[in-house]
Amino acid sequence: MPPSTKSRFGSAKTLISTVGSIAATAMVVRSVSRDLLPLELRDYVYLNFRNFLNKFSTHLTMVIYEFEGFTDNEIYTATQIYLADRISSHIHRLKVTKNPSEQHINVAMEIDEEYVDVYEGVKFTWSLVSKRRPTREYFIHDENGQSTRSDLRSLELTFHWKHKDRALNEYLPFIVNYANSKKQVVKTLKLFTVEKKTNYTRYPSTWTSVSLDHPATFETVALDDGIKETVMKDLDRFLERREYYRKVGKAWKRGYLLYGPPGTGKSSLIAAMANYLNFDIYDLELTDIKSNSELRRLLVATANRSILVVEDIDCSKELHDRVNAEAEKAAVRKNPQRGGYDEESKVTLSGFLNFIDGLWSSCGDERIIIFTTNRKDKLDPALIRPGRMDVHIHMSYCTPSSFRLLASNYLSITEHNHFEEIENLICNVEVTPAEVAEQLLKDDDPDIALGGLIEFFDVKKKEIEAMQRLKEEAEEAAKENEKKQQVDEVDNEKKQQVVEMINN
Repeated sequence: MPPSTKSRFGSAKTLISTVGSIAATAMVVRSVSRDLLPLELRDYVYLNFRNFLNKFSTHLTMVIYEFEGFTDNEIYTATQIYLADRISSHIHRLKVTKNPSEQHINVAMEIDEEYVDVYEGVKFTWSLVSKRRPTREYFIHDENGQSTRSDLRSLELTFHWKHKDRALNEYLPFIVNYANSKKQVVKTLKLFTVEKKTNYTRYPSTWTSVSLDHPATFETVALDDGIKETVMKDLDRFLERREYYRKVGKAWKRGYLLYGPPGTGKSSLIAAMANYLNFDIYDLELTDIKSNSELRRLLVATANRSILVVEDIDCSKELHDRVNAEAEKAAVRKNPQRGGYDEESKVTLSGFLNFIDGLWSSCGDERIIIFTTNRKDKLDPALIRPGRMDVHIHMSYCTPSSFRLLASNYLSITEHNHFEEIENLICNVEVTPAEVAEQLLKDDDPDIALGGLIEFFDVKKKEIEAMQRLKEEAEEAAKENEKKQQVDEVDNEKKQQVVEMINN
């Protein structure tokens, strides 16, 4: 072995020996200090020793605690999601969890593990730390008020100090955005409804949720392709226009009015929109709400990236009977003994519209609001004027194209010798997609199912003809009754004239 090589080898052995001695000494000191020194003194020594070493270090460490007061730290949660997708073979201990409402298994880095991430050529080292602090400040309480944890967890991010601005302005925002996108992809959609509290509480109603597992998509909804394409393009355009809405000074929301007879697929279209956007649904039944203040509290509690649905809005008398409300106010002004008219004690049209497009509409972003109705002509014009319901979609009776889609969905066929006859019947007899789907569900054999559908059209046609005859007979009876009343009025006038002549 050459002398130079021996010299380098000897230097390396000396260095390794020195490092090992220092490490061993540090371990001994640490062990002795744990046994002999009080907790407060140990913390003091450790803090000063760390400060001394930091004077010679070129690295900076950022500490990201799990909680900020009583709220979650968004950066901590986002980093856990981000690191879960980057776990490598260098990490040997993982935390695995799954909530009952979730369909996937969550994997996260365990305590005292480290991971080195490279972002745009810069190394960032992550480590998960848990400190035992048995003080109330860090306790987490379950629903029964019992303490379930007494440790303070944090993520420590270490990097060269010259990259501090990049870490704050680029790296951490990148992680938060990544986590938000990830949560949208894997999240379980929820359907929220209003729950009325039976016991006395400050808030008599609140939102409660169940998992939304509706299979409807734009590919399966029985609508004409032109309508579906229009809706999808409008939704895509809405999602991309955050800055545009801010520039023009409008709340980032979009209103849809779905109108048409029952059974035309309004609920299925709403579910398809939710699945397409990955938005939760808040189903609001206005008849359950007792006041404007309760309505505002519930609406403000809805989350961003959600769909608010008010079904059968034509049946909500309070929202289109403004005449009676004004009459009540006028009556109170004339007769104060009747008592005051408290607008907050009931849901009013103005109270509802203040959230749709008033100041309250700005309390949230990326919202879809959907009204459904069977009778568009029955709605108050204030509800459907431009700026409130941006898109009006007529949910019509079944068409040949929607029938073919239903046949493909239910019978897995795209052609059949009954198709032409059925399409001709559809053009002459009004049936809803729900009625067609009900017939197709009766048998898996296309011949039997389509034959039953043709028979259903015959029955439906006879029912319509019978209803038309009854309507015509009723109209004829009304005309005859009107003629009889006119004759009776003439006879009464003649009789009155005769009586007047006799008296004169």
